[in-house]
Amino acid sequence: MSVTFGILGPVVAWDRDGGSVGLKGPRHRAVLARLIVARGRVVPVARLVEDLWVEPPAGAVGAVRTFVSALRRAVEPQRPPRTPARLLVTEGPGYALRADHSAVDGWRFEQALADAATLTPREALPRLEEALECWRGPALADFSEERWARTEISRLGELRLYAVERQGEARLALGQAAQAVADLDAHVAEHPWREEGWRLLALALYRTGRQGDALAVLRRARRLLVDQLGVEPGTALRRLEADILAQEHHLEPAREPSGAAEKVWAEAAADYDRTVVHGARARLESTVGLLRNLAVTGGGGLEAARCHRSAAIMAAEGLGDVELTARVIGTYDVPAIWTRVDDPQHSVSVVAAAERTLRALQPGEHETARARLLATIALESRGTRSARGLQAAQQAEQIARRLDDPALLTFALNGVFMQTFYRAGLSARRDRTGAELIAVSERHGLVTYQILGHLIRIQSRSALMDFSGAEGHAKAVDRLAERNELPLASVFTQWFRALRLATTGPAPAAEAAYQAAAAQLDGVGMPGLERGLLPLALLCLRVQNGRPAQMDERTDWGPHEPWARPLVLLAQGSRTETATMLRRLPDASPGLLYEALWCLAAQAAIAVADRATMERAVSALSPAAAELGGAASGLLTVGPVSRHLNELATALRNVP
Repeated sequence: MSVTFGILGPVVAWDRDGGSVGLKGPRHRAVLARLIVARGRVVPVARLVEDLWVEPPAGAVGAVRTFVSALRRAVEPQRPPRTPARLLVTEGPGYALRADHSAVDGWRFEQALADAATLTPREALPRLEEALECWRGPALADFSEERWARTEISRLGELRLYAVERQGEARLALGQAAQAVADLDAHVAEHPWREEGWRLLALALYRTGRQGDALAVLRRARRLLVDQLGVEPGTALRRLEADILAQEHHLEPAREPSGAAEKVWAEAAADYDRTVVHGARARLESTVGLLRNLAVTGGGGLEAARCHRSAAIMAAEGLGDVELTARVIGTYDVPAIWTRVDDPQHSVSVVAAAERTLRALQPGEHETARARLLATIALESRGTRSARGLQAAQQAEQIARRLDDPALLTFALNGVFMQTFYRAGLSARRDRTGAELIAVSERHGLVTYQILGHLIRIQSRSALMDFSGAEGHAKAVDRLAERNELPLASVFTQWFRALRLATTGPAPAAEAAYQAAAAQLDGVGMPGLERGLLPLALLCLRVQNGRPAQMDERTDWGPHEPWARPLVLLAQGSRTETATMLRRLPDASPGLLYEALWCLAAQAAIAVADRATMERAVSALSPAAAELGGAASGLLTVGPVSRHLNELATALRNVP
């Protein structure tokens, strides 16, 4: 298949490599869209004229033929002159598009939806997710006002809504209620008349333990239907409400315990559910304990835990119990290794709740709770330049040492670690924090913080160019992770080994190792780590080896765009644009990639003799002169910082 077409959004075409095919003006795209809508049938030229113009001009037929000729050149660029077209063909009084069924995203979407209807939920879910990912916006978005497009837009839109609901149904069948909630909530907000969407959302909320929210959703649906349409909810919604009120057993996912451990879990959970009354404060605190375990299990657990954590904090604050709120916020002492927050809005709300709770606690009392709130503020303020984060980390550490509480100290030290990125060159300090975390957690059986300590030391020893020492800590992480069923930790050791190979091995092997490590990030619930990391690692590898950046305009650099793009522009020969972008370069956010980003900026600035940016880079990088640039992340490197500083010094001597 040489060309594919997109109608699930603005009308586009892509070549075999995924590059955009130039379709010229809006009427060229309209002709193509009209032929796609016809699904291989011939559209007469006269009909195309009627569809393209309200009042066709003189020469409209000739214009349509010109549009078709231009489209043929675009979609069949290799066709020899004077040979018949095979894709956009002339037939009888008009034209037809003879594209394979798989060549149009709308047709692929429909086929995937039809296939999913015949599959089990486990088989259907990836097909449905793949189908929904085809959508880039409303179908035929640039022709929404054209009468010839309206029926197709309406039909495809209805199928998309059906697909969202079937995706939610499959997730519920597989026990993924928490993952279903967000998409279904957005679905009913945008399409409030779809009773099936309301039913699935209420059921998903119920299965995540949010019975009150489930009932509130059903009552909201009823109000909308009665007030806006004058109709009562259908049988399915009324039955679900009655079943939730009765807590009918059939509402729970059909899943049988598969072994002794599963049986113990199921029976204990059932006993807890019967014994601890609904709405009890103990339920909130128990929920946070579960979320701590969920967050370190991998497989989307971190993302799900983050979602439920917000709800738990809101519920605790709603009860007006300050001490309970402090425990709900502070008990979530999940070790954090990555300094970019994955959900900034979530972090802002957690910090705000922690600050409110701190102010409400009686002075001189509840010191443990106070320290946990301070450590939470330090962790959730990571990657910012807020002085409050560093202050909170120091205060939490002081209280923990005074109380001689090892669990509290490890939590506080995690906050201290997160707040030691305010400048470059602090790897040795973080190494000492990691060593103390290992020592304290080993003595007191705090496994997750023992892993955290080893991960910190992997990063710091890598930055200090001690790969043998770093490998020892990586092996310790792998042992602990396997023994304690904590697979998320192995994501970081795999990235470390790719980094080590990038420093000591051949570039092709390092590229392959980075690709494999990036694949392990999929679904772990860390978008702040995942987005743009692989292309950044590969760019750093090329710079380290003296090679130009790869020129791919489709690359998603994520938050690293301002530092990566100048080198891409240079590789394209766009020195003026490079210089312009460097003049607008922001300060790199405090974090594990700080040195790497400034090394990339330095190389671009040297190439275009940008004195101001070179001086900024020298100022930022000088404290890390003895470190390996970027290796403090444990993920990637751009070579020794000293090399970049030496090249900057030479360039500055030659720039007026």
